[in-house]
Amino acid sequence: MSIDEDTRWLEWVTKQFESIAGDDKEIDLDEFKTALKVKESFFAERFFALFDSDGSSSISLDELLEALDLLIHGSETDKLRFLFQVYDVDGKVRTKKSLNLTILTMGLQWSLRIAPVIGSIDPDELRTVLKSCLRESAISLPEEKLDDLTLALFESADQDNSGSITFEELKAELENFPEVMENLTISAANWLKPPDLEQKKSKTPRYLTRAYWHNNSRKLFFLCLYALLNVLLFIIAMLKNAHGGPWFMVAKGCGQCLNLNCTFVIVLMLRRCLTWLRATWVVRVFPLDQNILLHQIVGYAVLIFTIGHTGAHVMNFARMSQDDGMYQLWEYLFTIRPGIGWVNGTASITGVVLQVLICLMVVCSSTFVRRSGHFEVFYWSHLSYVWVWALLIVHCANFWKWFVAPGLMFLIEKLVGIAVSRIGGLYIVEVNLLPSKVTHLVIKRPPFFHFKPGDYVYINIPVIAKYEWHPFTISSAPEQQDTLWLHIRSMGQWTNRLYEYFRQPESQTISNKRLTASLRNRRHESRTENHRYCNIKCYVDGPFGTPTRQIFASEHAVLIGAGIGITPFASILQSIIYRMRKQNCPNCNYSWCETIKDNEMKLRKVDFIWINRDQKSFEWFVSLLTKLEMDQADEEPEGRFLEMHMYMTSALSKNDMKAIGLQMALDLLAKKEKRDSITGLRTRTQPGRPDWAKVFQKVSEEKKGKVHVFYCGSPALAKVIKAQCEHFGFNFYKENF
Repeated sequence: MSIDEDTRWLEWVTKQFESIAGDDKEIDLDEFKTALKVKESFFAERFFALFDSDGSSSISLDELLEALDLLIHGSETDKLRFLFQVYDVDGKVRTKKSLNLTILTMGLQWSLRIAPVIGSIDPDELRTVLKSCLRESAISLPEEKLDDLTLALFESADQDNSGSITFEELKAELENFPEVMENLTISAANWLKPPDLEQKKSKTPRYLTRAYWHNNSRKLFFLCLYALLNVLLFIIAMLKNAHGGPWFMVAKGCGQCLNLNCTFVIVLMLRRCLTWLRATWVVRVFPLDQNILLHQIVGYAVLIFTIGHTGAHVMNFARMSQDDGMYQLWEYLFTIRPGIGWVNGTASITGVVLQVLICLMVVCSSTFVRRSGHFEVFYWSHLSYVWVWALLIVHCANFWKWFVAPGLMFLIEKLVGIAVSRIGGLYIVEVNLLPSKVTHLVIKRPPFFHFKPGDYVYINIPVIAKYEWHPFTISSAPEQQDTLWLHIRSMGQWTNRLYEYFRQPESQTISNKRLTASLRNRRHESRTENHRYCNIKCYVDGPFGTPTRQIFASEHAVLIGAGIGITPFASILQSIIYRMRKQNCPNCNYSWCETIKDNEMKLRKVDFIWINRDQKSFEWFVSLLTKLEMDQADEEPEGRFLEMHMYMTSALSKNDMKAIGLQMALDLLAKKEKRDSITGLRTRTQPGRPDWAKVFQKVSEEKKGKVHVFYCGSPALAKVIKAQCEHFGFNFYKENF
């Protein structure tokens, strides 16, 4: 480190130490646990014992600096020595001879003891450590599996079969895992690292880079046309009304732009039309896959133009009330006396009501409202669009001319949707309650219902909410003829009611008509703890297309699902199973895959990445993923067609001292059993979050054709992935509905 960096580090550690130390300027074990945020007390106690070099049951600033200098800035050997001492449970430090070095940094000095360790780790000590590693990483495994992990790591490290692992043997074992040694540290000690001060560099803003303009060309082209059209309409309207003064000109300019935007906002939500257009050349020119984003942009434009229109009229009315004195300002705004408007002078009153409704709709459609479990607030407030359109027709004499064509298309879409959802009775025939409050609905599929992988539907379940419709991705494959699958994560009021409805005992769902309801339930429903066969009425409107419809037209597809964001890709992966046929040689073990001939199928490679917070979430689709692995050929001339990558974010990364032993053991046991201990899949579950730069670099080096990245998950992660896609020149598609 440079002198400046060293100085900053010392100042930061001193500041953090003083913030948690007591009046005695020492840190005890409880304060140490709180500061490091260590889940498992075993590691807190081991770290504390090693930090407390004088055995005083407390850590001073000098002791802390000594230990942290080793962990953060020390060599690999120093860190491994510390790791060995953590694992050597029955002794703190056992050495032949200690070598004391005095380190002088910016006027401060302390002694660092480098001790050649001669202790050893026996199987029971290793098991204790691995058990604590499992708890620290929030991984639950049977005791028998823990024994297998212990033996796998111990047998690999104990090279001389002495029944114990020495420091040199542990070091040799770690050398087989070079990625672990890149940044071996204690992740929980990040609070002791100073925040990175990014040096101010003349870096080109992301929005001005060539890659950004190339990957967002359709959206930028559309936004330029949209902005230009609004500017032209504004200027033309102002010039036509120059006789009324500047405020009147502004009001008319904003009003003309509102005519365009209040009708165009409808066009962007014509789901059936957009689904049809996705199959035409239009999708190559206009960003149809970003219709939700564009709908939001137009919605904000409506709000801005509404405020401008209202404000300009208020200023104009204030001028008129002062000039002629016939009416007061409040009479212009809240009465029909001035006779402004083409329907009985109601322009001002309808304008005020419209201003309130539009502001209410925009506020209730904000991300905070929709994502905080209050989707119903957004849903019901958005239904006021009917009143907005009715009031606009009354408010403005020319609005109906703009509205008639989009309004008619919208009406037809609604009528078709009602007809489609009501034709034929759809019933939920099976329900599975999965971990993390996910409800798996199995719906009887009507013969006329055709969809493509990744499509979504709107569903209405009267027993949950009679008038509410909610969108969910279809998680079954189109080739699955009899049933339709939906996986619904409980995140709001409606989804929680759905989960609780199927979770509660049947006796609680019986209505006042006890005998009638009991007979109906006995006939139509039977259940186990998390599984129920039933016959519950529902209505489905759709299907509607998404960006993933382009998956089979891609050459190299990267599918990234975060949590329940796997649902559109579950449909795609199942469809791949049907399209790929495994063949086996009758004379040997060689197998290969044949692709069923399909004009749409251009795929040469698929990388599937699933990121979950906890272990139980993998249970949602583990049977599907297992079938995918089994159906794949063992050897393929051009490499594996489908590669799966699993990440568990609650698990500590491989270079964390609290997880390194566990991850080594999991790797060794996975190679031995050819199966991952966490999910049961052949694919090894990786701890932590993906390093997207490395992931996409590997994808780029495979050179399987043009790369298309499809993502479904949290918006925050979408921004990170999109930035990396722009860097590598990949096409990025995000699920929006």
